[in-house]
Amino acid sequence: MPISPEQAQWFADTFTQMVDNVELAVRGKERVVRLALTCLLSEGHLLLEDNPGTGKTQLAKAIANTVKGSHSRVQFTPDLLPSDVTGVTIYDQRTQKFTFHQGPIFATIVLADEINRASPKTQSALLEVMEEGRVTVDGTSHEVGAPFMVIATQNPIEQAGTYRLPEAQLDRFLMKTSLGYPDHATTVELLAQAVTRDRSATVRPYIAAHVVEQMSGVAGEVNVDPTILSYVSQLAEESRRHPHVSLGLSIRGCLAYVRCAKVWALSQGRDHVIPDDIKDLAHPVVAHRLMLNDEAQFTGVEVDRVIDQLLADIPAPAFRFA
Repeated sequence: MPISPEQAQWFADTFTQMVDNVELAVRGKERVVRLALTCLLSEGHLLLEDNPGTGKTQLAKAIANTVKGSHSRVQFTPDLLPSDVTGVTIYDQRTQKFTFHQGPIFATIVLADEINRASPKTQSALLEVMEEGRVTVDGTSHEVGAPFMVIATQNPIEQAGTYRLPEAQLDRFLMKTSLGYPDHATTVELLAQAVTRDRSATVRPYIAAHVVEQMSGVAGEVNVDPTILSYVSQLAEESRRHPHVSLGLSIRGCLAYVRCAKVWALSQGRDHVIPDDIKDLAHPVVAHRLMLNDEAQFTGVEVDRVIDQLLADIPAPAFRFA
């Protein structure tokens, strides 16, 4: 069903208000907030690679408060067990039955802090729930509900004793980005409000959880011209043939790309995707899905440079949307 101009405007206005609401806690990071909300409305998950103390927890809690949802935080450590994340079945002597006790994964927004510090077995406990929205314990499946998003973090420093995320799990994150440090003016503003220890607590609910699902449904109706789809496919094919790349963009990555582009377009009041949407999302959607070969890594080639080259070499489609 085509999206009406009224629906497109409602979506764009609501999205902007959500961004403004989250920015009450995460100052000066509008693009990252927009990417995170795009990830949420695309029904995906976000990977933040950043230094400690940049506001990753504030971002997760602010998004949860904005959509009137629950929030949980899991600190990943080497001794963390899968059941510490998903939950466990305990025998109740009073009822003489086994009862499932939910783990912290049962929340609207789950912050998986320093995910690369946990063992691969615990990391893999997230795979099913990230992909299918449910966990299976003792042969019984439990739905985590909707909306649901995992925001995982990993620090680029102190890599000793960490477990690198496998490519299969990286591909399950819709986007990868970083908050970075705020600029000088924003830093001064934050220092002036140092008495407020938790800025996310000041974020009030703006929409209900069911509205998030409604917005996701509307975004799914955004029109994507076949030339745009061909453009995404070309980017994927060329990424696999690039001399510096050993693993290119997968089909799952392409599907994620299109889903994100639909939300990104509608957030700007458009009922159709344009080439600039694909270019805007290239780095957060594609970068963590490309694996450089040994020679490229040895010579210091960066993934971002490869993506820039792909965008420069492949001509964007020129079309007039009717």
